Amino acid sequence: METTQKSVGIFDSNYRALTIGIILAVTTVAFEGLAITTIAPSLAQQLDGLHLYGWIFSAFLLAQIVGTMIMGQRINKNGVFVAFIASILCFVIGIVIAAASLNMMVLIAGRVFQGLGAGAIITCVYYSITLGYPDRMRTQILAMFSGAYILPALIGPYIAGLLAENVSWRFVFWMVLPFIGLAVGLTLPAFRKFKVTENVTSKSSGKEGYAVLLAVGTGMLLTGLGYISDWKGMALSAAGLIVIIHPLRKLLPEGTFRVRRGLPATIASRGLFVACYNATESYVVLALTEVKQLPADLAGLIVAAGALSWSAAAWFQSKLDTKDHGTGRNKRVAAGIGFMIIGVAAVMLAVGIPEGGIVFAVVSQIFTGFGIGLAHPTTGAIALQHAKAGEEGEISASLQFTDAFSPGLSIGIGGAIIAVSQSLNWGLLTGILLALSLQLFFVMMSLSISFRIKQTK
Repeated sequence: METTQKSVGIFDSNYRALTIGIILAVTTVAFEGLAITTIAPSLAQQLDGLHLYGWIFSAFLLAQIVGTMIMGQRINKNGVFVAFIASILCFVIGIVIAAASLNMMVLIAGRVFQGLGAGAIITCVYYSITLGYPDRMRTQILAMFSGAYILPALIGPYIAGLLAENVSWRFVFWMVLPFIGLAVGLTLPAFRKFKVTENVTSKSSGKEGYAVLLAVGTGMLLTGLGYISDWKGMALSAAGLIVIIHPLRKLLPEGTFRVRRGLPATIASRGLFVACYNATESYVVLALTEVKQLPADLAGLIVAAGALSWSAAAWFQSKLDTKDHGTGRNKRVAAGIGFMIIGVAAVMLAVGIPEGGIVFAVVSQIFTGFGIGLAHPTTGAIALQHAKAGEEGEISASLQFTDAFSPGLSIGIGGAIIAVSQSLNWGLLTGILLALSLQLFFVMMSLSISFRIKQTK
C-alpha cells in the first residue's frame, strides 16, 4: 500500500485536472505579461500614448501588489472557489478593456484590472496547492509552477511580435481568453471541494490597506514626475513620495531602508537588480522597434535570448548550490549582479550606436539574463534562510512584493524620463538612454549592497 501511495504523482487521475488547470492558469498569466513587453511600443504608438509608455507596465505591477494583498486577506473568509472566480473575472475584464481600448488611458485601466486579477490568481494557486496536494507532492507541483514560466518566456515575445507585425496587437490580448476558460473548467470542480478554513487573525492583517495606499502614492509620484518641469508636477511628486514612505516601511522587512545586514540588505539588493532587469527589458524593446526600426518579432526573439540565458543560469546555480552546500551563495549573487552590469552597459552601446548594434543587443540580453538567473533564485534562498519557524510565508510575501513593486516604480520613473525628454524635444533616443542610465545606477547600487548580505548557518 505504501509503495502504491508513493507512486502517485501530480498527474494521477485524482490530481490531473487540478494540475493541468493550475499550469494553464499560470502559463496564461505569464504569457500575457511577457508578451506585452514586445507589443508595448506598437500599441503606444497606435494609441498616441508614447509619453505614457511606462504606465503599460507600472499599472499592471502596482495593481498586482494590491490584488495579491487583498486576496491573501480574503481567501480564508470566502474560500478559494469564490476567490478564484472573482480573480478570473477581474483578469478577463482587464483583457477585454485592453483589447478594445481606443486610447492609452483606457488601455492603462485595462492593465490595472489585469494586474489585480493576476495577483489574486497566483495567490489562489498557492492556496490551492496547500489544500489540494499532500506535503510529499507539493514540491512536484511547485516545480511545475516555476516551469510554467519558461515556455512563455521563450516563445511569448516572439509570438506577440508576429501578431503585432502581421495581424494586430489586440490579438495578443484576445488569444489568452480560451486558455483561461480551459483553466477555469479544469480547476473549479476541485476548488469547489475545498472547505473554507476558519478565519484567523493574520500577522499581515491590514496590509491590504497599505498596499492600496502605496499604489495610490506611487501613481501620484510617477504622474508628477512626467510633468516635473511644471510646479504642479513637482507638488504631485512630492506628495506621492510622502504618501508611499509609511506603507513601504510596513510592507518591507524592518531595516530595509537602512540596508541593515542580513535579510533587509538581501531584500534591498534584490529589489534593485529586479527593477533594473525588468525596466531594461521594457526599454530595450522600445529602442529596437522605434529607434532601430526592427520588426517586433525580431525584437521579441532578442528578448527571448535573455529568458533562455536566465533559465540556463538558474539551472547552473542550482548545481553549484548542491555542490558547495550553499556556502558560495553570496559570491553567486555578486557575480550575477556583475553580469547584469555588463549587460546593461551593452544595451546602452546597442542603443547608442547610430547604425547596427544588434550584436550588442543580443549580448546584453544574454548577460543580463544570465546575471539575474544567478542572483534571483540565490537571494530567494538566502532570504528564506532568515525565516524562523512560521515566518516562511511572511518572507515569501516580502520577496513577491519586492519583485512587483520595484520594477513598477523603476519602469514608471523611466517612462517619466522619456515623457520629459519628449516634452523638451530632446528626442526618444535621449530619453531611452537616460532611462537605461538610471537602471545602470540601480544595478551598481545593488552590487554595493550585496556585500552586506549575510547568510545564516
